[in-house]
Amino acid sequence: YIKSYREDGIDIWGITVQNEPKARQKWDSCIYTAAEEKDFVRDYLGPILHRECPGDVKIMIWDHNKERVYERAKAAFEDPKASKYIWGTAFHWYSGEHFEALSAVHDKFPDKYLIHTEGCVEGGANIGSWKTGERYGHDIIGDLNNWASGWTDWNMVLDEIGGPNHVGNYCDAPIIADTKSNTLKYESSYYYMGHFSKYIRPGYRRIGYSKFTEKLDVTAFESNEKDIVVVILNRQDDKINFNLRTKYGIAEITSPAHSIMTLLY
Repeated sequence: YIKSYREDGIDIWGITVQNEPKARQKWDSCIYTAAEEKDFVRDYLGPILHRECPGDVKIMIWDHNKERVYERAKAAFEDPKASKYIWGTAFHWYSGEHFEALSAVHDKFPDKYLIHTEGCVEGGANIGSWKTGERYGHDIIGDLNNWASGWTDWNMVLDEIGGPNHVGNYCDAPIIADTKSNTLKYESSYYYMGHFSKYIRPGYRRIGYSKFTEKLDVTAFESNEKDIVVVILNRQDDKINFNLRTKYGIAEITSPAHSIMTLLY
């Protein structure tokens, strides 16, 4: 599979053992217990990938919701013969925030990576919804602030009904391709994701901050050149005035209601 894609010029960076191994779905699925997943990586998947693609393709476990991420990571990473093949833990957002679970994994296994590999808003295309973007922004900030190294959408582009999908699992997406009018519609989640992907570049490191209110979601990153990126999300119905204080000085800023902003300095 991986070699065939590479022959066509598509370089696969990483794989997960199984999508949502705890769920019996109406689409393609397979149940793995934590022990079964660990043993499969240790005895089969890990050795084969190491032989055929040595050090080249990342293996991630779990690929399911955050509320069980610690238990799955513990089962896999406490077996050194399995752990040596595993780059990190993949997770989804469908059972709630559970941001603290990510920090629990990092604190126990700081050499392993965490990455959000799937998130979408179900129910089909929801043209013009601002809440979709806010949900993306809130989850991305919460994940990044708890040691996630990346965040991947379920599908960046879907059609006007939120498909195509072979089992009718229609969802919203950052870009809606209207096949009837032959147009693209860029939704709020597209622009919300841009506040992170455009400015927080590979190699940037998250840095600490403090804030005066829980009404603002905040994350901050620094580049190797010491450039600072601060992303601020306001999900409230009112504007919020605040001062941004850095070693360079103080700036008076207003965060409009239901807005996201990225500050660079």
